[in-house]
Amino acid sequence: MPFSQQPPSSRPPEITDRVVLPLPEFTAKTIRSSRSSWKVATNIFVSFRYAWSGIAYSFQTQRNFRIHVVVGLCTLSLCLWLGLPSTTMAIVILTIGTILALELLNTAIEAVVDLCVGQTYHNLAKIAKDCAAGAVLLAAIAAVGVACTLILPALIDRLFVLLI
Repeated sequence: MPFSQQPPSSRPPEITDRVVLPLPEFTAKTIRSSRSSWKVATNIFVSFRYAWSGIAYSFQTQRNFRIHVVVGLCTLSLCLWLGLPSTTMAIVILTIGTILALELLNTAIEAVVDLCVGQTYHNLAKIAKDCAAGAVLLAAIAAVGVACTLILPALIDRLFVLLI
């Protein structure tokens, strides 16, 4: 007996427990760009264009990505103002890059989960999204630790000199 003709009681429990959620509105640009998502890059420049497209999408649509970019730029500006050594700057840049990369992965995971689950609720989809968001949160907490360790002492010294 095909699945569609089975009585509701014989369906697996994860299908009957789903709740319909609204999908976000898609623009014509999103639909056009999704037509080429299956194509393989023919050269390195096309690969970079695809990568830049993902970064631009995240910047345009993800509030948290924009927040991380602004905080990262402010942090780099502060490091330059403090005249921190190049090794410290390298650690700060790697920390900022890690957070932004994790935010991009979080966006990708959310998109894939939404693509697979559609307008339904599923506990495994929630777990995937929550874990991806948790990874970004842990990286952000670690970044605060890096800032407190590497930037805060130099900032306190600079402010102490300015106040005297």
